[in-house]
Amino acid sequence: MSDREVLLKHINDKAVVRGRVTLSSGREADYYVDLRRVTLDGASAPLVGRVLLEATADLSFDAVGGLTLGADPVAAAMLHAAAARGRALDAFVVRKEGKAHGLQRRIEGPDVAGRRVLAVEDTSTTGGSVLTAVDALREAGAEVVGVAVIVDRGARARVAEAGLDYRAVFEAGDLDV
Repeated sequence: MSDREVLLKHINDKAVVRGRVTLSSGREADYYVDLRRVTLDGASAPLVGRVLLEATADLSFDAVGGLTLGADPVAAAMLHAAAARGRALDAFVVRKEGKAHGLQRRIEGPDVAGRRVLAVEDTSTTGGSVLTAVDALREAGAEVVGVAVIVDRGARARVAEAGLDYRAVFEAGDLDV
């Protein structure tokens, strides 16, 4: 089986939770995809990194990250997968709002100003979280080359409307729900 096929099995076995839930977008759904059960799992996280690197192989970027919390383990998985391949890739974390103390940074990690970056998220229904991250990255002087998610639950059109290249490893229809 390919890494992508194994990752889908991990998602279906570990992350798909059936039952009525309210998503972060406010929408209700009959199932929830708790991808932190995969992105923070020792067996699954390396697959996440490798599969997302493959899905974005034709894009040129040297840093990856997004809005905390969903994007954090995705970016870390990609950073480690890249290092295993001999590629230097930095990760960053975008806060929902700037800190009121310390350095008062909204984007933590290596500076993104003047760099080509990829915004990531674990799953996206409306695109709201990842587009919030994109806005913060652009304000910080980064060039956002695209958006990548593990599972798209409907954000593709909104992200494309924003003029961004959008990569999703899986669509909602790929899941066993």
